[in-house]
Amino acid sequence: MIRNILYQQKEERNGLLQQVYIPRIEDASIAEYLNTSLIKLISGPRRAGKSVIALQLLKKQNFAYLNFDDDLLLKNFNEDAVIQGLNEVFAGYNYLLLDEIQNLPKWELWVNKLYRRGVNLVITGSNSKLLSHEMASALTGRYIQITVLPFSFSETIRFKEPSLAATPVATPVETGKILGCLHTYLFNGGFPETILNPGIFKNYLSSLFDSILLKDIVRRFHVRQTQQLYDLSNFLLSNYTNLFSFNQIKESLDFNSVSTVQKFIGYLEEPYLFQHITRYDSKIKKQQKASQKIYIIDNGFVKARSFELSPNYGRLLENLVFVELLRRDYKPELDLFYYRTRNDREIDFLVRKGHQVEQLIQVCYGIDFPKVWKREIDALVEAAKELNCVDLLIITWEKEETIEIDKFKIKLLPAYKWLIK
Repeated sequence: MIRNILYQQKEERNGLLQQVYIPRIEDASIAEYLNTSLIKLISGPRRAGKSVIALQLLKKQNFAYLNFDDDLLLKNFNEDAVIQGLNEVFAGYNYLLLDEIQNLPKWELWVNKLYRRGVNLVITGSNSKLLSHEMASALTGRYIQITVLPFSFSETIRFKEPSLAATPVATPVETGKILGCLHTYLFNGGFPETILNPGIFKNYLSSLFDSILLKDIVRRFHVRQTQQLYDLSNFLLSNYTNLFSFNQIKESLDFNSVSTVQKFIGYLEEPYLFQHITRYDSKIKKQQKASQKIYIIDNGFVKARSFELSPNYGRLLENLVFVELLRRDYKPELDLFYYRTRNDREIDFLVRKGHQVEQLIQVCYGIDFPKVWKREIDALVEAAKELNCVDLLIITWEKEETIEIDKFKIKLLPAYKWLIK
C-alpha cells in the first residue's frame, strides 16, 4: 500500500516540477541552504508558497517527496515501510522533502531519527509555534528556519509589471501604474493564487480562511467551542489594526474566561492567520498589562470576509506595513511594538535593534487633512523626545518630502517606494 502511495506522490512531485513558478529565492541563497546538513524548515500560512520555495531549492537535485496533506499517507503511515518505499521509489535520493509535516502525529521524533541517520531534510509546515517549539525541544541547534509569507508588493510588481520593477526612476505615467498596482494589492493582498487568478479572489480567500480554521485549529487542537472560535476570528478580522484586551473580548463575545480567550487567540496565531504586537515600555509589567494591537496576515482576507461597509484605506495601509515589517524579519514582542507617549499619543510602529530604538513609523493615508497631519507630526516629535530616536518616518500614499520640526527631521515616503525598497 505504502509503495503505491509513494509512486502516486512521485507523479505529483514530477507534475509540480514541470510548472513555471515566480522565483522567490536567489541562487546564492539556494546554494547556501543546500550546502548545510542542518534541517531546512520552511514555515508560513497555507497556500503562501512554502512548497514552491522548497521545489525551487531542490529542483536541480535528486530528492524524495512526502506530502502529509494526503490522508491516505497519514492513515497508512509506517516508519519502516515508508523508509523502504522511499529507497525504492526515489532511488539514490540526496534530499527528502516532507511537506506539511505538522499533520503527522509526533513528527518531530521521526524527523530527529532521520536526521541522526544522515538524511538531508527540507520540511514545510503551516504552524509557527507548533513547529518552532517542537523543533526547539527535539532538534535544538539542528535546523534553520525560512518563513514564507504571501507575495510582497515588490514580488507582485515583478510578476505583474516587470518593466516597472526594473525602472530606477519612474515617470508620472509609470508612477500612476505603480499606484494602480498598489491599490489592487491593498485590497486583494498577495496570496499567489489570487495574483494569478484575480477573478476567483473572494471565493478562494473565504474558503482558505475556513480551511485554516478547520484543518489547522479545530482538528489540530480538538476545539469543541467551534462557534466561539469562529466568532472570535470574525471579531479580530473586523478589528484589525485596533487595540484590544482579553477582558474586552471576553465581555463582548461572552466567553467563560479570559484564559479561554488567550488560548483561542494563540490558536489563531499559530497558523499565521493573525499576529499581534504589544505596547513598548521599558517596564515589562506595564508592557504586559497594556492593550495589544491585532493584524491579519494578508489584506485580502479583509475584503473576502470582513463586514466593513466601506473600505478603510488607512487601516489597510497600516496592515500592509505591518506584514512587510514581518517580512523584514522584525519580530513582535522582541523588536516590533506600538508606542504611546506620556500624553497618550500613539505611534503605529516602534522598531528596535538590540536595546536601541531604531525607528519610529507612522502610517498615514490621508496626510492632506490638517488635523491628521498635526496629529501624526505631534505624536512623532513627542515620542522622539521621550525615546531619544532621530529616525522618524511617515509612510504616506504618495506624498514625499522631508520636514524639520524642533530640530527633528521627519521623512515622508510614499508607500510604494518603502515597499519596493
